[in-house]
Amino acid sequence: MQTTQTLQKLYEQDFVAWCEATVAQLKAGQLDQLDIENLIEEIDSLGKRDRRELTSRLRVLLAHLLKRLYVPTPENFNGWELTIVEQRKQIQALLKDSPSLKPYLVETLPEVYLDSLELVSVEYKQVSFPKNCPFRNEGDELLFKQYWLDSEK
Repeated sequence: MQTTQTLQKLYEQDFVAWCEATVAQLKAGQLDQLDIENLIEEIDSLGKRDRRELTSRLRVLLAHLLKRLYVPTPENFNGWELTIVEQRKQIQALLKDSPSLKPYLVETLPEVYLDSLELVSVEYKQVSFPKNCPFRNEGDELLFKQYWLDSEK
């Protein structure tokens, strides 16, 4: 049986061992001996981690959508489309595991679009990209629509 002080030291020395000991205490119902301070910190960081991952994947998705729609180099289309598919799948998985991230995706879309726009504008200085986000996230359009099919008609 580990005390709260022992767990606090373990947290600093061996995070995985701290996690295992914390899970064991939770399963055993030894709530009075939990390292509550670090447990709160870790649970809080899990939500932040998922938001950071969603933001990162959205940034990559938007950058590749912009490249696919506005950079006229057909030899690159396949690679960009593969990246779009992969990022969409990863975002969908995140949203499936944590549906409460969906409002965050909608909320952060304009800001992340500006980040993506900055990235592709540096890479493709000769291309004129839209200053405002042309992608909507209504009805999961952003996660499913093949925008380039509309633009190639």
